[in-house]
Amino acid sequence: MTHSASTPNASRRGVLAGMAAGLAAPGAALAATRRRGEGPEPRFLIVLGGSGGCSIIDSFMAVRESESPNGKILNAWPDSLVQSPGGGPFRAIDFSSKTIGAIPAPFTANQSEFVKRHSSDMMVVTYTGTSVNHGVAEHRSVTGNAAWRGRTLQEATALTYGVGKPIPNVHLINGTSFTDRGTDDSLPSSAFGERVPAPNLWPLSLDGYRGVKGAPDRSLFDAARAFRDGTLDPQSDFARTFAASDRLKRWFELRGAPLRDIEGADLITQLMVHPDSEDMPLKAHGLKSSPLAKKVREAFPAYGFDPIESQAALAFLLIRCGVASTVTLGPENAAVFNKGAALGRGGLSAGDMRNTPIAFDFSHQAHREVQSLMWSRVLSVADRLITLLKSEELAGGKSYWDHSLLYVATEFGRSRNRPEGAMTFGSGHDLNNGALIVSPLANGGRVLGGVDPETLMTYGFDPLSGRPEPGRNMTEAEVFSGIIQALGIETPGAGLPDMRIMRRKA
Repeated sequence: MTHSASTPNASRRGVLAGMAAGLAAPGAALAATRRRGEGPEPRFLIVLGGSGGCSIIDSFMAVRESESPNGKILNAWPDSLVQSPGGGPFRAIDFSSKTIGAIPAPFTANQSEFVKRHSSDMMVVTYTGTSVNHGVAEHRSVTGNAAWRGRTLQEATALTYGVGKPIPNVHLINGTSFTDRGTDDSLPSSAFGERVPAPNLWPLSLDGYRGVKGAPDRSLFDAARAFRDGTLDPQSDFARTFAASDRLKRWFELRGAPLRDIEGADLITQLMVHPDSEDMPLKAHGLKSSPLAKKVREAFPAYGFDPIESQAALAFLLIRCGVASTVTLGPENAAVFNKGAALGRGGLSAGDMRNTPIAFDFSHQAHREVQSLMWSRVLSVADRLITLLKSEELAGGKSYWDHSLLYVATEFGRSRNRPEGAMTFGSGHDLNNGALIVSPLANGGRVLGGVDPETLMTYGFDPLSGRPEPGRNMTEAEVFSGIIQALGIETPGAGLPDMRIMRRKA
């Protein structure tokens, strides 16, 4: 399939005017834009990174022991633990344990509720990767192993759908390569990701004046900025020495119109999840919460201490308030516990461990427990984020979710062997795996590919018809292409494979 791309231009005044209209009444602004025939219909990409290898055969393609002749020595699950919610194509593991390997941390994990709620939008796609190095494989999961000039999915989305948005591509997760920049230097700098080190506090950085007690009059502040930008900086030895630097030019550019646009759009308010409180005295500093903050806090009540919930809270607001066209989030590598959790003689209380150390990669120590807990965690966040996006109308009776695609990206799968009959065991990295895509834009309600019951390795499918093809391995480039095409991104001259079966509209 070949598309012809365009890179529309927009004035900064137009961006700001559009932002103001979108924040007040995004549906009306979008409808007016569509009537004028300006730009593509909006699309939003959510990359939810599963760092450490979320295994597809420990979730939606799980195999029952009775289905494999080698079920006792491979990672086939006891029949009673493998659910088939609604009788559809997706499997699910609902599993409880008193420990996570050697850690006394009881938990209950559930995958079947997500399948019941979202099966019509779910699409599972098998593939075999090309690296078991964490950083390399994470990056290839979002570039398709440099399938399109080294662009990431996020950069391609920002390029097509980010025009008119102040920060089109926002990276909320830290410490992974899902957010590394691609290698296509021809892209405009606006397509590259903006890293957010602390989602809870980041909105405070979006205005250089507001919130500062005892600050001078705004007019004096603006005059000082203008003097700095127009006189002091250009005459400095540093600016003269590095006058030809593209990075310095970009830095000076960002301090101009883009900064004024961000401050003028009141993002310090629109993206503020915190309520006014003793710990966060917004009112005393002339600030206030987002109009949507209460709704977001109810969906993500642990936003104050759980990194992925703070990421998801901000991710929703970034999309809903017209700030970004793509967001990247996911569980980080540090252990996360409930507030007040204490490891005493009896161990942690049930559910106190929210995130295992090194995320999914703690499967090296306790494969099934970690996969179950971490899949449940990722799916819970995805479910709540989807629910929020469904609750807000974008335009024409369609919700934000109707225009969105969520991709659970991961580096690789996990090894299949286990000690005979063991429930607790460690696993290694394996190239063979599958990916979860959830979207009304994708060809949902289906599993593309299959699992060989003798080896528990996944196999591929015909990219046009979806017919299972044992012996075929799908590639990172094919998964990348299917996502790009489901999003409606034009790819002139890219030579990407036609993954017709992965998009709802062929």
